[in-house]
Amino acid sequence: MLGFSGVTQVVAQERASFQAVDLDAGLTLDQLASRLATRRVVFIGEIHNRYGQHLNQLAIIRRLHQLDPHMAIGVEYFQQHFQPYVDDYIAGQIPVDEFLRKTEYYKRWGYDYRLYAPIFRYARAEHIPVRALNVPTELVSAVARVGISGLSKTQRAGLPRTMEPAGKAYRKLLYEAFEEHQGMTFNHFVEAQLVWDEGMAQSASTYLNVHKSIHMVILAGAGHLEFGYGIPERLERRTHASYAIVLSSGEGIRPGMATYLVLSQKQDLPPAGSLDARLEEKNGECRIGSVVADGAGEKAGLRKGDVLAEIDGQSVKTVADARVALWDRKPGDLVRVEVRRKRFLRAAALLHFDVRLAAPPKPQPEAQ
Repeated sequence: MLGFSGVTQVVAQERASFQAVDLDAGLTLDQLASRLATRRVVFIGEIHNRYGQHLNQLAIIRRLHQLDPHMAIGVEYFQQHFQPYVDDYIAGQIPVDEFLRKTEYYKRWGYDYRLYAPIFRYARAEHIPVRALNVPTELVSAVARVGISGLSKTQRAGLPRTMEPAGKAYRKLLYEAFEEHQGMTFNHFVEAQLVWDEGMAQSASTYLNVHKSIHMVILAGAGHLEFGYGIPERLERRTHASYAIVLSSGEGIRPGMATYLVLSQKQDLPPAGSLDARLEEKNGECRIGSVVADGAGEKAGLRKGDVLAEIDGQSVKTVADARVALWDRKPGDLVRVEVRRKRFLRAAALLHFDVRLAAPPKPQPEAQ
């Protein structure tokens, strides 16, 4: 692990300057944790689908908790109004499947929960409070579409109490991300980002201002943290708490974007079990849109047009329900699938199939 604090300044003859990093002078995990423990808030950024980065987050959380158990974890992944269900899961009052359903995880966040499961299991085992920081998806989407000025009175009531405009440097950084989005103006894009950042900062600050002895680790996308422009500066404005930003190595690393940079080997999630079927929602039902030829589902007897009713006894009405039922299943696992199959001029038949899950196809290598 390597901290920017150990960077050597090298001044070139030209006007431009740069920072050189000695890769042999990095920090161990224990050294990094000791430094982070002096800050009340530690932001650990991520690229959401990078499993290794979530393992890094967990490693840092473990060390910080060992140094001082008076901590909480704030996460971008859940929206604030689902906090009671997050609390219930951490308290051991509901199982993980119910937790994912009640927080509408796959509908609102969507990334493979296995990326985050080790962090939440650890928090549950150690009774570490987890705070759902995010604002409702509907609010951010509305701002991106019509801007703050176009919101209804009811929608405006859900905005953060205070919002500081994006500075020139932050707007420039956001413009790099905006180029990948279509269907909105840049000003609306910036306003949506500010609602996101200010909303999460407000949620975290409310907790920290009440729990004065607690320090917090906040997990969020790197774009919300880089250079401190997003959540960090807006949280500091509300709490005056000291903070550090930890990012993982990746593309576009620039001086000043973080306090510490973590270097680690890439790690991939193991393959998940698959029905080898494409699911779709139609007329309030979860249907099989297609099956892979000679795949797991077709071999078991599933057909295009079948309506999923249950998977291993769990009711399925949406694609998100199916993802919850299968989230921790592995290739080779046997699952019981109940479907309704329409028949010509006859009532639909309720059928049961035992499906031996397959591994998903390997992604094609990226062109060089």
